[in-house]
Amino acid sequence: MSHDRKLIYFSRSIQPHGILLVLSHPELKILQVSVNTQAHLGIPHQNLLGQTLDTLLEDSQIQAINKCLSKDFSGINPSKILIRTPKGDRSFNVLLHRTTNVIVLELEPVVPQTQENFFSISALLKGAIAQLQQVSSTSEFLQLVTQEVRNLTGFDRVMVYQFDFQGAGKVIAEAKQDHLPSYLDLHYPATDIPEPVREAYKRGMSRFIPDLSAQAIELVPPKNLVTQQPLDFSLAVLRSVDPCCVEYHQNIGVAAIMVISLVKGQTLWGLISCHHQTPKFVPYEIREACELLAQFVVSELTNKVDREELDYIVKLRSLQSDFIESISQADNLKQALVNPAPRLLDLVNAQGAAVCLEDEITLVGLTPTVEQVRDLIDWADTQVSNPLFHTNLLPKLYPETLAFKDVASGLLLLQISKVRRCYILWFRPEVLQTVNWAGNPNGSTTVKADGTITLSPRKSFEQWQETVQFTSLPWKACELEQALDLRNAIVGIVLNKADELAQINQELERSNQELDSFAYAASHDLKEPLRGIHNFSTLLLRGYESVLDDVGKSRLQTLIRLTRRMESLIDVLLKFSRLGQAELHFVPTDINLIVNRVLEDLRISRQDFQAQIRIPRPLPVVNCDPVLISEVFTNLLSNALKYNNKAEQWIEIGYLGEEGTGDWVLGTGKSQKVNQQSSQFPITFYVKDNGIGIRERHLDIIFRLFKRLHEQHLYGGGTGAGLTITKKIIERHGGRIWVESTVDVGSTFYFSLA
Repeated sequence: MSHDRKLIYFSRSIQPHGILLVLSHPELKILQVSVNTQAHLGIPHQNLLGQTLDTLLEDSQIQAINKCLSKDFSGINPSKILIRTPKGDRSFNVLLHRTTNVIVLELEPVVPQTQENFFSISALLKGAIAQLQQVSSTSEFLQLVTQEVRNLTGFDRVMVYQFDFQGAGKVIAEAKQDHLPSYLDLHYPATDIPEPVREAYKRGMSRFIPDLSAQAIELVPPKNLVTQQPLDFSLAVLRSVDPCCVEYHQNIGVAAIMVISLVKGQTLWGLISCHHQTPKFVPYEIREACELLAQFVVSELTNKVDREELDYIVKLRSLQSDFIESISQADNLKQALVNPAPRLLDLVNAQGAAVCLEDEITLVGLTPTVEQVRDLIDWADTQVSNPLFHTNLLPKLYPETLAFKDVASGLLLLQISKVRRCYILWFRPEVLQTVNWAGNPNGSTTVKADGTITLSPRKSFEQWQETVQFTSLPWKACELEQALDLRNAIVGIVLNKADELAQINQELERSNQELDSFAYAASHDLKEPLRGIHNFSTLLLRGYESVLDDVGKSRLQTLIRLTRRMESLIDVLLKFSRLGQAELHFVPTDINLIVNRVLEDLRISRQDFQAQIRIPRPLPVVNCDPVLISEVFTNLLSNALKYNNKAEQWIEIGYLGEEGTGDWVLGTGKSQKVNQQSSQFPITFYVKDNGIGIRERHLDIIFRLFKRLHEQHLYGGGTGAGLTITKKIIERHGGRIWVESTVDVGSTFYFSLA
């Protein structure tokens, strides 16, 4: 009942049912001795102090002890010896262990066993193990354990006591005398068994106190002469009882106890605790049999618990396998996650879930609202750094949850990507629990006047109920592993999708290159025979004009017109395919010079050129391929002239951009060199006209190859490839083109060169 390890283990006394000798090593000289040797051996303790062990034992027995000490052992080595005493020969159980620089020898008188009793213990143990092996249910198994231990020991009450992760315990199985009240399902606070005691049990130490009221027997001298310290009783079976422990058990009417630890793995899983209302001595052989039974219990318990957990894990794995296969084949991750909805919940046995992808939140089952989920994610971002966060006490960590504790007292948050804000959240509702304590769990602490808190034995063990609120069922370790595995799978699927997309793009790029090569070769090869047809038709028309009737002349003229049309189309196709293969030659280019040259060519080639040209400010110098950018302005300005039926036509050529960015200075009247790489804002050129405009439904199709919006004979004809070529040139510069237009008002084509 105390936190102080020294008060528990560095005692100066033992229980009276045995003798303890502290020996030097290797001399085996008696340094300390319990003062009850007269009672057990008929030899005053004063006569033993300072003597060597051969005062008590035969040479053969001392040789056996030395042989044992020569081995590397840290625990207790039990054996039996016969000591010739003034009261006659007496048998003792010898418990030998080593502590700081000394040897501790504990002698416990052997209780005479009849041959019938000896075989009875062995038979009871074998029978118990045989019966326990037949039970499959964990609860039935533990209940049978208590009955078998009670059969072996004869204690009034035998309990199996299980610890939770906070150190509190619960009685989960019990065998008792009928007239005693039941302790089954009662909880005990962690303070009932202090941490140092739990540590001793964790090391597998058992504890036997046959008479809690027995007078402790002191050691003389009180300090170890070698270490000048009280003896370390950590491994001493006869260690005397802490007064607090005595009072605690006396308060519940117990006079004798035996406790055997159940250590599962490296964890103190629980205890087998035995109580008796009157002093009760249990022979060493029976205690040893109980410890053996406890080891079997731990082994079986591990198998049974692991098997039950394994069944659940197998179920979860099966669900996860189907789930991952489904989302790996889906094109829409969100839809794959939430459809069908129960599947996402079953993965971790949750009642609600929220999928957050790129700030779009989808709810499944019993959940908070979208806004509450969004706030919860914002809070979690500030609280946790790991991809997985879980709690079954969310309202205590995040008080805002109190408003929706009925659906989200438990949270399991899985972060797929923090950068892209991709999360999956699972929720569990509040589960109100009534915990029956064996007395007020806070009754074992006492606050002193100076504010310090100490432990003290509780006075009352009457049932004390506590209602646990704001808590959900806890998340199991296998469920957390399931969530992490899902995260890894989703990340892997996304990466695979990215790889597939990259492979498709690579294949498309290769296919486009092949198509460009084919189009280039085909158009190049078609030009020669086409030219021959055109020339031959022209010669026929000229040479036989006098003999041909009007129908024949018309047909030849149509043939000549069609060959011209076909040649134009082939020229466009040839130019378009060349764009995909030709290497760009970037040089600093004064756009003013390009625009002026294009306008000059258009004035020459188009007799109807009458539009007013507006250039609000000098155009900049940019890095580009001047030949191709000249083609861009030619196409845009040609269209601006062509598709305009206004009496007063105008075209404005300019650019958008942040003044003062880059290396050029606006308003100087001169173009300046532009370093687009250092400019934060890309330059956007525009060509604006007051022409016929484009209907909104056509804005997306005007850049398609050979897509015309008007009949061939209207607005001067055309191949329908100019804007397609323009778009491809701009995209090869890393830029983009778009248009804004209003019918009968005009159009503005914008393009940037990244």
